[in-house]
Amino acid sequence: MSELSHRRRMLVLGICCMSLLIVSLDTTVLNVALPSIQRELNASVAGLQWTIDAYTLVLASLLMLAGSTADRIGRRRVFKIGLVLFTVGSLLCSLAPNLELLVAFRMVQAVGGSMLNPVAMSIITNTFTDPRERARAIGAWGAVVGISMAAGPLIGGFLVDAVSWRAIFWINLPVGIAALLLTIRYVPESRAPKPRRPDWVAQILVIALLGSLTYAIIEAPGSGIGSPKILTFGALALLSFAGLLYYEPRRAEPLIDLRFFRSAPFSGATVIAVSAFAALGGFLFLNTLYLQEVRGMSAAHAGVWMLPMAAMTFVCAPLSGRLLGNRGPRLPLLIAGVAMTASGVMFAAFGAETSDVTLFIGYVLFGLGFGFVNAPITNTAVSGMPRDQAGVASAVASTSRQIGSTLGVAVIGAVLASGVTATSYRTDFVAASRPAYWILTVCGLLVLVIGVLTSGAWARRTADRTAKLLQAEDVPPQKTAEVSSQG
Repeated sequence: MSELSHRRRMLVLGICCMSLLIVSLDTTVLNVALPSIQRELNASVAGLQWTIDAYTLVLASLLMLAGSTADRIGRRRVFKIGLVLFTVGSLLCSLAPNLELLVAFRMVQAVGGSMLNPVAMSIITNTFTDPRERARAIGAWGAVVGISMAAGPLIGGFLVDAVSWRAIFWINLPVGIAALLLTIRYVPESRAPKPRRPDWVAQILVIALLGSLTYAIIEAPGSGIGSPKILTFGALALLSFAGLLYYEPRRAEPLIDLRFFRSAPFSGATVIAVSAFAALGGFLFLNTLYLQEVRGMSAAHAGVWMLPMAAMTFVCAPLSGRLLGNRGPRLPLLIAGVAMTASGVMFAAFGAETSDVTLFIGYVLFGLGFGFVNAPITNTAVSGMPRDQAGVASAVASTSRQIGSTLGVAVIGAVLASGVTATSYRTDFVAASRPAYWILTVCGLLVLVIGVLTSGAWARRTADRTAKLLQAEDVPPQKTAEVSSQG
């Protein structure tokens, strides 16, 4: 891809951010609509979990395939297909007559969404070749998450109150259509010089692993953790994971290149992404239900209450990008880990939700922490990796985010479901959410500890060694032999 002008690069960044906006909006908008969906479609807590996790589960399962496919057949082509599927899926969701079809149409959305974020990040990585400019572009990309967090609860809340929960899917339609038209006009096509072939065995194993694990977690409170059904799905998850570890290193072109994980920063970014987004998914799930079902707020009022968290994410994401470009990932990760841990402790140990002041502070701290965590994850995942594998590397980071969101909602929802019933929200919710907030606190601690361990001199040396290994193993064997004989 030839070098683009600064104006064209900014335009490409803006188009890619539009795709992130609708995908991110879909999560925050849906969260604020959960109580309304629960009432109209007579959904249980597990049913509400599936409306979120069906989306993130399919997204996580297909992201790496979408990234490698885009590297092979063209990033703009896959990006356009993703925009069409996501927009059509959004329309179908707005028409769903029952919970089962809503979950099914959410999966259609997710198939489209899987073609958007990792491919958009790959486009950005190949458009912004200067490391500092790329870090700032990724910071702007992260700020879009803050915009979605700010706009999602507000827009979603007002739409739910004024129209119905179905209206929350309508906002994707004009943005998706506009992004599609602009992509056709302005985004250049690009491919990897050496794309990978499809790895269908690994793809099936990934779907089996994530699907069975999520099902076991969500359904455990209702079926019993020791029931044959839950044990069967748990065993299937373990076997699928073992299969991936055995099969992938033996493939010349694997879906998940396990060599990437020899880089401590890359492995750390993966763990941090899972932890941070598990915290976000669980935090939004808990607080949306708390504000509306326990405090009795309307959807719009709940959206306003969650604005401080979203505003801090919006403000801090570009600051994180600048810190990242100037000083590296350690400081943003330290700030993120401390703030998210402090927020979790406030709720878990001191009952922050019982006072308006402490609830506000808890939201501000969580938003601050999440705002600083996103840019280091993305930048670390793609830095040091060969540019022709940018789609795969960024897809692993995006997959880690979605796995985190899926597990966060599944685990936190399961913990909550074990302590409340449909008729005991007001009396039992706060006590039932205590263990859940301790889990979120552990997620914050993981961001802090792993961020420190994987951002120092030792970690950078492992990244350098991994980059040299990847480049050396990409040289054809006959050429390596020629070089050796000449030496």
